[in-house]
Amino acid sequence: MKKIIIIFLSCMLLLPSFGSFLVYTSFKLNQEEISKTICVQRKMIFNSCNGRCELQKSLKKYSDNEKRMQDNLKEKAEIVYIQNTIIADFRLITPIVSKANNFGSFDRKPISVSSTTFHPPSYFI
Repeated sequence: MKKIIIIFLSCMLLLPSFGSFLVYTSFKLNQEEISKTICVQRKMIFNSCNGRCELQKSLKKYSDNEKRMQDNLKEKAEIVYIQNTIIADFRLITPIVSKANNFGSFDRKPISVSSTTFHPPSYFI
């Protein structure tokens, strides 16, 4: 199911880049009908257009529509840069004072002095 969704979304992203190709393929599939019904030169005996005038109109219409969409996106991109400010409610918290004195007092002379210091083992070096 995930692969189908990924393929579908990828196709949707790539669809605008194949727009003119889709217009051309739809023209080629319906070229005979277009040349007989829609073409400007359909009543001429030696019709050399074969509906290409309609293809040119469709491609121009597609490119104009694409330009209009790009202009709309540019206008929307300028509006996007609005920043919302977050109002934070800061409160002062009273500090907790410890009543028990857990530290040793140094009001007497030291009993002994350690002349050795800890050295890490040289095994890890």
